[in-house]
Amino acid sequence: MIEDTLMKMDGISLEEMSAVKLMNRIDTKFITTETVLDALLRKASEHFLVQESNGIRNANYYTRYYDTEDVRMYYDHQRGKKSRRKIRIREYVDSDLQPFLEIKDKNNKGRTKKRRVSMDTGLILNDFAEFISRHSEFFVNDLDSKIENRFRRITLVNKEKTERITIDTSIEFHNFVTDREIILPGIVIIEWKRDGLSMKSHLKPLLRELKIRESGFSKYVVGMALTDDELPHNKIKPRLRMLEKLNY
Repeated sequence: MIEDTLMKMDGISLEEMSAVKLMNRIDTKFITTETVLDALLRKASEHFLVQESNGIRNANYYTRYYDTEDVRMYYDHQRGKKSRRKIRIREYVDSDLQPFLEIKDKNNKGRTKKRRVSMDTGLILNDFAEFISRHSEFFVNDLDSKIENRFRRITLVNKEKTERITIDTSIEFHNFVTDREIILPGIVIIEWKRDGLSMKSHLKPLLRELKIRESGFSKYVVGMALTDDELPHNKIKPRLRMLEKLNY
């Protein structure tokens, strides 16, 4: 049903989307279900375009997250630290793009800045030691693979090209340390990305109409909490309860 709705929407190519990267932006996240998502897509079709690459509008993604041995980045989130960081490799499985090493920072004003470099030499972290030390307080030898996740992503952009929405479904995790795997069936994570300067939004009224409420959600943090019982997760208990409520 979702695939049928997507095919009825006007499309935009990956090349055309390059003007809407929003690498320095304000992010707001929402959690809902696939049933509600189909209704949202149908309502959004008047004002939004859907990204298409190689004929695919609901693309497969792969992410590998890195952290220190004592999972400092996880604990920064757990302690409620306002300024925090993630280091990850992102692969766009269905496109011709090279994988990227990304360093994603969120400051105490809620603005997200992402720096990335193409990993055209392969997924070897040591090849990017200088990039990591230049853009973070970490050295490459500090970092280990902690968790990987796979999901499918729909990307929308409004016709004015001032706001972008990513919609993630079929989310699954594998923890490298505990070897546990977990799937979030039917769960949808919506991320609304804008530069903060544009006041008008076609998305906000639709979310309000469908009773989709704002809820911070980090795939890295939630995935780690769900797959490692040794980690504290008091800070994200509301997110975990919400997943249970949505039939997780």
